[in-house]
Amino acid sequence: MSSDNGSATVAPAGANGSARSTELLESVTIRFAGDSGDGMQVAGTRFTDTSALLGNDIATFPDFPAEIRAPAGTLAGVSGFQVHFSSTDIHTPGDALDALVVMNAAALKTNIKDLQPGGILIANTDGFETSDLKKAVYKTDPLEDGSLTGYRVVRVAIAKMTVQAIAELPLTPRDKDRCKNFFALGLVYWLYERPLEATVRWLREKFGKKPDTLEANIRALKAGYNYGETVEALPVQYKVAKAQIAPGTYRKITGNEAAVLGLAVAGQLAKKPIVYAGYPITPASSILEGLTELRRFGVKTFQAEDEIAAAGVAIGASYGGALGVTGTSGPGVCLKSEAINLAVMTELPLVIVDVQRGGPSTGLPTKTEQSDLLQAMFGRNGDSPVAVLAPQSPVDCFDMAVEAVRIAVRFMCPVFYLSDGYIANGSEPWKIPAVADLKPIEITHPTEPNSEGTNLAHESGDASPAGGAGKFLPYKRDEYLARPWAIPGTAGLEHRIGGIEKQDVTGNINYEPANHQHMTDTRAKKIENIALTIPDLEVAGDADADLLVAGWGGTYGSITTAVERARRKGLKVAQVHFRYLNPMPKNTEAVLKRFKKVLVPELNTGQLSWLLRAKYLAPAEGLNKVQGKPFLVSELETAIEKALGLLPVI
Repeated sequence: MSSDNGSATVAPAGANGSARSTELLESVTIRFAGDSGDGMQVAGTRFTDTSALLGNDIATFPDFPAEIRAPAGTLAGVSGFQVHFSSTDIHTPGDALDALVVMNAAALKTNIKDLQPGGILIANTDGFETSDLKKAVYKTDPLEDGSLTGYRVVRVAIAKMTVQAIAELPLTPRDKDRCKNFFALGLVYWLYERPLEATVRWLREKFGKKPDTLEANIRALKAGYNYGETVEALPVQYKVAKAQIAPGTYRKITGNEAAVLGLAVAGQLAKKPIVYAGYPITPASSILEGLTELRRFGVKTFQAEDEIAAAGVAIGASYGGALGVTGTSGPGVCLKSEAINLAVMTELPLVIVDVQRGGPSTGLPTKTEQSDLLQAMFGRNGDSPVAVLAPQSPVDCFDMAVEAVRIAVRFMCPVFYLSDGYIANGSEPWKIPAVADLKPIEITHPTEPNSEGTNLAHESGDASPAGGAGKFLPYKRDEYLARPWAIPGTAGLEHRIGGIEKQDVTGNINYEPANHQHMTDTRAKKIENIALTIPDLEVAGDADADLLVAGWGGTYGSITTAVERARRKGLKVAQVHFRYLNPMPKNTEAVLKRFKKVLVPELNTGQLSWLLRAKYLAPAEGLNKVQGKPFLVSELETAIEKALGLLPVI
């Protein structure tokens, strides 16, 4: 037997008198879905951790309801967790689902379209009562009306069977009901031959001080597993072998977790305290929470009263000689823009973490989007250039957090770090780097005056005498045009910075037209000089390709997989991915000119394609999606074939 994901039936096995077989699969995509209080994120995370421990390559996609307190059982309150686990290298959390677990009718309504024909649907029949159907806007029960005949439906009274398994334990009915996610998890563990031990250990750590709760969850987990052993509706178990991965020590990590570690490590590499000032906002809040746990590594966190104050605190920290970082999502960037402009004018290092979500305004708080690129580039008054970086995957969030700090302190400038909800909440295996392989971030603070004297004009219009005692010139620049970073209070280095235009070199207030032109050009040139220190743009795929697919940020996994599939079909396709967006790598123009067609998939209405056309006159055509969801690989495959003229463009 074979299937689309590379399966093979290997051996029959007996289970309580019923014939069973085990089928080997190359990869599987599962989604747990239910009400926001049904514990689907917990079930999905535990399944992910177990699969990682078994040596599978993994990629996940948690999906949270946008409303904090959506009524239970409604479409708006559905929470989901998707995990793709494989015996081969993977880049995405999967497209079509092989299995879907739904805890109520609303979860079925919102997720069934993603289950592939013939896929396994495990439905909690206790979530399909008349009231549940009404909330989900079903006129008839989909479990009974024949609308699901294209799927392998397994009806399980998960809630009732969970309560039966823990009936004698002294818990409230509500607490007993909350264990049903572990019954569902146990059933899926059986289906895909996952062991229970890792989850039992986690439960003991989590509920060690609540013995009744601990025992209830363990019993529910085992009850679900044992149900799989006995139910005739599941005659086949599935097995996914270990992936062949490079030797090393790995852990599962989300993008925001990687950003936390990257910022903390950057502080250690620079021998500087990280001061992270933020205001709670989805989906960036977990960075503030994670850094708060790392105080022993010199990390200081501050929850400000608003976004404006958070940016001000971070700038003040950098002025004082620390590494100032502020984090938010798109709406918060709007509020921080004036403060970011101050950092541009004063030329202080500042890292702005923007975990993008759907906009405008409050928009889609828990859904992903890439619509802040132009805001990061231009969302301030005046010509106000900043560096812009974007990690491409959860793991890359670590490296790019370190890189953001490196650039900020080397070039004395603000740096945007554009993550997004997809990679921030998604996870994959991370090979923990050796400390010896991490390059130090060199910072030198001046301790002595950098001039023997000056004839430069002051704001009063007077000239200082030639020669004389040494002075500190705060805007005297190095070969990259970066100014020195003097710590306030250093004897003999008194200087002035601020938001009003400065005279070059001296830092004195200056309104002269020629000086403003010079300083505007200099600040822009300094950002351009960053390109001299970053890697060239790498082209993957066919050197003589008919089409170049260019992306940035969290679209990397889907684009990479789609390009690989297209090339396996014999199509001439190449790929580039921008992790550095301002400035772009110095070979960008040369790369773009090699290709007649450039396809730019983005989760916005065409921001990178606009920049490529404007800056390089590249023949960039956008593939744009703003639905709060990442690209499916199949969507990109179709777009590639259309761009190559193999499919009609409708």
